[in-house]
This record gives sequence, structure tokens and C-alpha cells, in this order.
Amino acid sequence: MEKKCTCERKKHRSEEVKRRLVRRLSIIEGQVKGVRGMIEEDAYCPDVLTQISAIGAALDSLSRELLYSHINECVAEDIRAGVGDAPRELCELVGRLIK
Repeated sequence: MEKKCTCERKKHRSEEVKRRLVRRLSIIEGQVKGVRGMIEEDAYCPDVLTQISAIGAALDSLSRELLYSHINECVAEDIRAGVGDAPRELCELVGRLIK
């Protein structure tokens, strides 16, 4: 069952960018399934924790890529167009990300 975004704002991404992001998410999904398998098979805790750390790093990397894109495209476009309160919105977003 595919979930649809319920947010009002949308971001058009090129097919190349979508493909790259979805590929990274697929890799992360595989890592998570691997950790579940490790837990089910009673893998040694440090081994499981190492894999969980790798998942966290992969998610952080994906977040950085999306943030870079957001700043360079969405925020820059909003500032040029005088639309919304882009700097405040960006600061709030960064605040949520660095908690």
C-alpha cells in the first residue's frame, strides 16, 4: 500500500534526484531488515549496534543531501521571489534537525 503525502507544499525533483534518493532509501531499508534478522537470530550485541550505527549514518547522509537541495533550490527560489518567510522557516528546520 503506497502512502501519499498529505502536506500541501510539494517539491518537484528531477527523475535523477528521485532515483538517487529512492536508491539510498532502499539500501537503508535493506539494512534495517538485516538488523531485524540479526536480532531474530540472536546476533552479538556489538555487531547489531554497529549495523544500527551504519543505518544512522546513512540516514544522516540522506538528510544532509535533502537539506542541501532544499537550501539551494527551495529556499533560494523563495527568497528571490519574496515568497513566505524562507529564512525563518529554514532556521526552524535546522533547529529541528540538530536537536
